[in-house]
Amino acid sequence: MSDAPPTLAIIGGGQLARMMAAPALNMGLPLRLLAEAEGVSAAQVIPDHTVGDYRDLDTLLAVTEGCSVVTFDHEHVPTEHLHALEAAGHSPRPGPDALLYAQDKGEMRAKLTELGVPCPRHAIVESVADVEAFGFPCVLKTTRGGYDGKGVWVVRSADDCTEPFATAEKAGVRILAEELVDFRRELSALIARSPSGQAAAYPVVQTTQRDGICHEVIAPAPDLSAELATQAQQAALRVAKELEVTGVMAMELFETTDGRILVNELAMRPHNTGHWSQDGAVTSQFEQHLRAVMDLPLGSPEPRQPWTVMVNILGGDPEAGHLYDGYPHAFARDPKLRVHLYGKEIRPGRKVGHVNTYGDDLEDCLERARHAAAWFDGSLGNESE
Repeated sequence: MSDAPPTLAIIGGGQLARMMAAPALNMGLPLRLLAEAEGVSAAQVIPDHTVGDYRDLDTLLAVTEGCSVVTFDHEHVPTEHLHALEAAGHSPRPGPDALLYAQDKGEMRAKLTELGVPCPRHAIVESVADVEAFGFPCVLKTTRGGYDGKGVWVVRSADDCTEPFATAEKAGVRILAEELVDFRRELSALIARSPSGQAAAYPVVQTTQRDGICHEVIAPAPDLSAELATQAQQAALRVAKELEVTGVMAMELFETTDGRILVNELAMRPHNTGHWSQDGAVTSQFEQHLRAVMDLPLGSPEPRQPWTVMVNILGGDPEAGHLYDGYPHAFARDPKLRVHLYGKEIRPGRKVGHVNTYGDDLEDCLERARHAAAWFDGSLGNESE
C-alpha cells in the first residue's frame, strides 16, 4: 500500500470548494483545484490550484492528471467533458449520468416523474401560446444555468414572458413552465451516498428565501411531522440511489398548504441549506462529501444540539468597511457564535459568508444568528448597543 494519500481534484473555486479545505486538511487528503480566476474564494486556501476554464477539456485533463477522483463546486461542467474524464481513467463524482439531472431542470422533472416522485405540474414550453395553454400565473425557468433566483420568473400575463424567452434564446436553452405552488414553507432534505452504496440522511430543515437566495435555515424544521420528515428523507435517498449519485445531494422541497411535499430542485454537491451542519452536526456536509466521493465510511449526520440556525451574510455597501470589522462586536455579544466568511469581494446582495448558532432554545438561536448576520452585512448600522 502506498504511503501517499490520493489527491482529490475539485472543479470550481467558490465557497463550497473553500469549505472542503478544512476537513480535507484534517483528514490528510490533498486537494487540487481548478479555479476560474486568481484569488477566488477557494484559491485563497488551496495552494495547489490552477486558473483556467472548466469548459476547456484540455485544461480539465491537465488539472486532473494523477487524480483518480474528481468532484465539483458547481454543476456546469459540460456533460461531454465529464464522459471524456471517465474515458481518461478518472472518476467524476457525481458522474455525468447523475449530474445531468442537476444541470438540466427539464431532464430532472422528466426523470422524477418517471420515478413517481411528487413534483409541481410542469411542461416544456416553446412559445407564449404554450404558456397561455399551460395557464397563468406560473413560474418560468431556464432549464440550464440558473441559480440563486437567476433564470426564474413568476409570470402572470403574456407580457411577462418576453424576458424569459429572450434570455433562453440568447443562452440556447429551453424554458420550463411550472405551476405556482401554494406552499406553507420550503424544506430541504440533505443526504450523502458513496459509490459502494452507503447512505446517510441529515435532519430535514426549514429554509427561507429572499429574492431567490437562501436567507435562513432552521435545523431541524420546526413542527414538521415525523411522517413528512420520513417521506422527504426517503424520497431523497431513493432519488440518490436510482440516479447513482455519489457525494452530497440536496433535495429542495415545498411543503404545501394541504400537507404534501413536492420536489422543487436538486443539487448534487454541498449546498447552502446544509451549511448549518458545519457547527450543528457530528459530521459536516463538507467532510461527508469528501468521505462519500472517496468511498470512505460515512460519518454520523446526527445533530449536536436540539437546534441550529444558519443565516447568510449578504454583501452591503462596499464602502462601509471590511467584514472583519464585525468580529469584535459579534464575538463579544455571543461567544458561542460561529462565523464563516468566504473571502469574497463585497457586492450588494452577494453571499459573502454565513453565521451559525446552536442551543436548546430556538427563539434564542434565531435572535442571535439574525443579529450577527445583520451586524456583518451592515443592516444594523454597526452602532454599538
